[in-house]
Amino acid sequence: MRQALAQRHEVSVLSRNPPAAGAAGHHDGARYFAADVTTGEGVDAAVAGADVLIDCLEGQSGKARKNYADGGSRLLAAAQASGVASAVLLSIINCDQSSYGFYRSKADKERVYSKSALATVTVRATQFHSLLAMMFSAGSKLRLIPVVKGARFQSISPTEVAAALLAAALEPPSSERHRLRTIGGPEVSGMRELAETWKRATGSRGRVIELPLPGPMGKYLREGMNLIPEQGFGTETFGSWLAKRPKNL
Repeated sequence: MRQALAQRHEVSVLSRNPPAAGAAGHHDGARYFAADVTTGEGVDAAVAGADVLIDCLEGQSGKARKNYADGGSRLLAAAQASGVASAVLLSIINCDQSSYGFYRSKADKERVYSKSALATVTVRATQFHSLLAMMFSAGSKLRLIPVVKGARFQSISPTEVAAALLAAALEPPSSERHRLRTIGGPEVSGMRELAETWKRATGSRGRVIELPLPGPMGKYLREGMNLIPEQGFGTETFGSWLAKRPKNL
């Protein structure tokens, strides 16, 4: 959003609970709309007058995850009715290759976008730097910093993903109606190495402990489905991102 405003684009933001003026997350110059894609309430007003839609909505668990793809359908239908020309969707690398529930919901929504009457671009990204920082921080409260045994990551800066989404939104029309691309961070690192980097940056005294991860997510990581070295897009490493303290910690 900050990047779009800096480039002098008009920005409308759809959220169940828009931030109040002066609150964290509120950006002067943007218009905020209270809306809910699971019911459709407020969505028409939020998308009215837009040229392009950028969908970064999440459905982590429960009803939100169950209704995630259907919410995408409602959002796209409202956008089409309002005359929006195209839509950009944020998704996750190889989500269609995993049986992990959250990733399955992402793949379901991708399929909704691939069948839309609007021109669409789906941008799959590797895991965010902030996800790793959150995982390490949560464990460190117990003086333990968990890492998945054998896991590697190609994490990427959220700011650089935002730049990719904005660039996709501003692309000229293409003969290809529905496009899919994947972007990754600048380097592939072991999760233990990333945890040690986080420890140095934060001064944490937690002990790094390797644990096996069973189930679909463990299989996804063991098989390196979260990596795409040939599609390195970002330039900001996990270490340089952490160095921007306290903003990123």
